[in-house]
Amino acid sequence: MNPNAASSKTAKGDYAKVNGLELYYQIHGTGEPLVLLHGGLGSTEMFGPILPQLAQGRQVIAVDLQAHGRTADIDRPIRYEFMADDIAALIRHLGLEQADLMGYSLGAGTALRTAIQHPQLVRRLVVISTPFKRQGWYPEVLAGMNAMGPEAAEAMKPSPIYRVYAQIAPRVEDWPRLVSKVAEMLRQEYDWSAEVAALPMPVLLVFADADSMPPSHAAEFYGLLGGGKQDAGWDHANMPQNWLAILPGTSHYSLLASPLLTPIVAAFLRTHMP
Repeated sequence: MNPNAASSKTAKGDYAKVNGLELYYQIHGTGEPLVLLHGGLGSTEMFGPILPQLAQGRQVIAVDLQAHGRTADIDRPIRYEFMADDIAALIRHLGLEQADLMGYSLGAGTALRTAIQHPQLVRRLVVISTPFKRQGWYPEVLAGMNAMGPEAAEAMKPSPIYRVYAQIAPRVEDWPRLVSKVAEMLRQEYDWSAEVAALPMPVLLVFADADSMPPSHAAEFYGLLGGGKQDAGWDHANMPQNWLAILPGTSHYSLLASPLLTPIVAAFLRTHMP
């Protein structure tokens, strides 16, 4: 654990004691709160290029999830459900009645579970590039997840994602532990279709047109949320409260860099819903 985690606050961020974790977060800007949740093996740095845009007129709270980035690991598995409880506890720790949530990939699964498990805390939800069930991934992606094991930790050391981890992690030697725990989580089966269909808050789904799941899954996801059922009408009388965006010329790995992403997110967060 970071010895100053409980008490020290710097310009770069702070720590919250939640569920046995000392959870790292950064706050940027002021206004309506938006919690950002990064992808697997990453950190708040994943949002670096777009964070200043998102923080224009908003309070952005970027979090390092369990065992990721500056948040040290604890003795529990990495699971969407556990991390969702961490985010709910952070929202309460910060004294917020509600917050908007935006997550990418593993962070999107965490944001989705937070909305499912703690709907009263989530005003609006942005889900970027993750399926609502494990079988939504392409078969070759699932095969890669099934084959991922502890040996991947060493193979990933030349990668940019490890270089960032090595610079900021409280215990760099925990890298193999993080990779192993994420790999074990990715092998867990899940299907949240019934819970997705019951979500009460407005939801924006964002996918790449060359994503790690087919566009048909994005359409199925949108359908669970009540979208794509009928013509909206000339007066928008049948306009759904939920949005679907498929960004052209992007993949799962380049989606956050798309110049289309932040304007769509900003429009969704400020638009009045029926």
